[in-house]
Amino acid sequence: MKKKLQIIGLVVIALLILDQVIKIYIKSTFSAEQHQYIIGNWFVVHYIENQGMAFGTTFGASLWHKLALSIFRIVAIGFIAYYIIKEAKKGAKLSFLIAMSFIWAGATGNLIDSMFYDFIFNFNPCDRFNQLEGSGTMASCKDFGRSFPVEIRHKGFLLGNVVDMFQFDILWPKWIPYLGGGQVFPAIFNVADASITVGVATIIIGQRSFFPKNKKPNPENEEVLEDKT
Repeated sequence: MKKKLQIIGLVVIALLILDQVIKIYIKSTFSAEQHQYIIGNWFVVHYIENQGMAFGTTFGASLWHKLALSIFRIVAIGFIAYYIIKEAKKGAKLSFLIAMSFIWAGATGNLIDSMFYDFIFNFNPCDRFNQLEGSGTMASCKDFGRSFPVEIRHKGFLLGNVVDMFQFDILWPKWIPYLGGGQVFPAIFNVADASITVGVATIIIGQRSFFPKNKKPNPENEEVLEDKT
């Protein structure tokens, strides 16, 4: 068990470091909405931030909506950590525990953004992802030599945005009904989102191996054993 937990710990640390290094680099060097192709003309770094859950999904404009989401993440992270330790004690397969650690690292990576980034980086009310209609909080945005009021998101501990940057710029063929010309996968994501996806996909694919059903005893075998005794 101890060796399994050490491996899981290394996986989590590696994913968190990779996630945070990329996020800090992008946030420090890219301007809002800046994009740059890194593999051909289909895989692009596109810097945005989201105020909600994974892949840019939103949860609401209220302060309590954002706090509820962050608190949910904390509870989920605590539960997953407990579950991993519990399963390790029961002798669960290492591959399953690693898949769970991917999910744990992904949830933690995005929580770190919400917890600390508002205190580390400057807040620009002119950035589209810092504006939130219905928040009730106003700020002044200065752009092109003029100043105008904007409604901004809530700021502070557990209220920060999550940094996203990776995108697949691939379009459906135009001859496909309804989907033609649209993006195959329009969401912009980060390493944490990808970690959660990989972890969940691994568990779904390997569920028969990870959760084997208890075999029912064969009555014929029991009769043979009774005869021998």
